[in-house]
Amino acid sequence: MSSAGTQSGAVVLTAQDISRAITRIAHEILERNRGINNVVLVGMQRGGVWIADAIKAAVERVEPGSTVGAGSIDVSMYRDDIGLRPVVPAAATNISVDLSGRTVVLVDDVLFTGRTVRAALEALNDYGRPRAVQLAVLVDRGHRELPIRPDYVGKNIPTHFDDEVLVNESGVVVTLAQQAEEKVS
Repeated sequence: MSSAGTQSGAVVLTAQDISRAITRIAHEILERNRGINNVVLVGMQRGGVWIADAIKAAVERVEPGSTVGAGSIDVSMYRDDIGLRPVVPAAATNISVDLSGRTVVLVDDVLFTGRTVRAALEALNDYGRPRAVQLAVLVDRGHRELPIRPDYVGKNIPTHFDDEVLVNESGVVVTLAQQAEEKVS
């Protein structure tokens, strides 16, 4: 879950920690891909878009004069739980380049079960056939239901399945499921 809530919980990353993690991820993307040529950053709506923008800015600071392809993708129509809950589009998809032959770095805020990433992989097919797809996440909280593993991680945060992980530019907060239940009671 990613929202800018004011719930109380344990702050696990501050804004400064997030900035450092994004800078590290940018360096790792440059190193692994031997530069930024033919790399496109695609932020997953909603939480991954601002992170993809921040990674883009960090890459352009590290490699002055480089231009990083970027876009955003809404995966709501590709989810495998469409029959279980109402479909609410997060925001518009904005991919202005053909992804064929390029390396796409999918970016999201929190990696949980892996189902949103699976949907994103399917959605990318509408925009070409990438040479490779890599995954960058700010937080990996575990509990995977699909065989999906990120290539770049800001921080691994072990959680219980029912905990809430709230992410925004000012920090990452984990609210334990027990605390969340007590607030409701």
